[in-house]
Amino acid sequence: MGGVLIGFGIIGVIIAAGWVVGRIDLLGPTGHQVLSRLVFFVLTPCLLFSTISRADVHVLFSDLLVVSALASLAAAVISVVLLRFVLRRSAAETTMGTMGGAYVNANNIGLPVATYVLGSATFVAPVLLYQLLVITPIVLTVMDTVTNRGSSLGRAIARPLLNPLLIGSALGVLVAVLEIEIPDPVMQPLLLVGGAAVPVVLISFGMSLSGSKPLQAREGRADIAIATALKLVVMPVVAWLLGAFVFDLGHDQLFVAVVLAGLPSAQNVFNYAQRYQAGVVVARDTVLVTTIGSVPLLVLVAALLK
Repeated sequence: MGGVLIGFGIIGVIIAAGWVVGRIDLLGPTGHQVLSRLVFFVLTPCLLFSTISRADVHVLFSDLLVVSALASLAAAVISVVLLRFVLRRSAAETTMGTMGGAYVNANNIGLPVATYVLGSATFVAPVLLYQLLVITPIVLTVMDTVTNRGSSLGRAIARPLLNPLLIGSALGVLVAVLEIEIPDPVMQPLLLVGGAAVPVVLISFGMSLSGSKPLQAREGRADIAIATALKLVVMPVVAWLLGAFVFDLGHDQLFVAVVLAGLPSAQNVFNYAQRYQAGVVVARDTVLVTTIGSVPLLVLVAALLK
């Protein structure tokens, strides 16, 4: 438990440093965007490849992946029923709201949590692959269809396949499965660059929180409440029930599964909402509220299960 709290403390201090950087405008108005692009296109792919390529394949394709996927599916089904059939939201708003309640931040928050709290970034890789390969194509296809963007199904499926995070992860899985030995002179630059991913992403995330004021607009408060409850309550509880009583996960694996399910909504939810101009306020506030709320939640999970 002490190690877990220290891990959260490390994350909190670095995020706070990023918040100060953003507050005093140290890197200018585009600093956050530049750091985010650096993390997305360079640092994180190197981290994922260097970590996954040396990982135990059984960790990548284990019951943890199934539990995470089923917890996400349960939240998604409940969200669709409430948003579409109870609140009568449009298909686009329902899709964005559902993504907010069922799509975890496996990158910006998941990687640091996996590194400092769970002990290895490898644990977040299966969730990242599942979301990029399964959830993202479905969401983009639905949004392209209901907003009349006109993209073909093939292009919607191909888009996430060009994602640098997926490419880095997929190459790492390939190397791990085939047990390919990467020469040290080749791996060392990847390790050095990838080592910068977690602190830089936390600083960037802290910068993004500077000046953010959630729930200022009255628009979509019910939607935000539903997505937040699904993300921070339903998904972790479902993951615990499945892990403990269906898949009979060991103590450590159960802790990992519940922590992964308790991660906040991903920044991609807001990015997609902006792209399609649907549910933008709901997506923005859901990401922020769940990010803040996930901290005490994950500490509670650690206290109960660790």
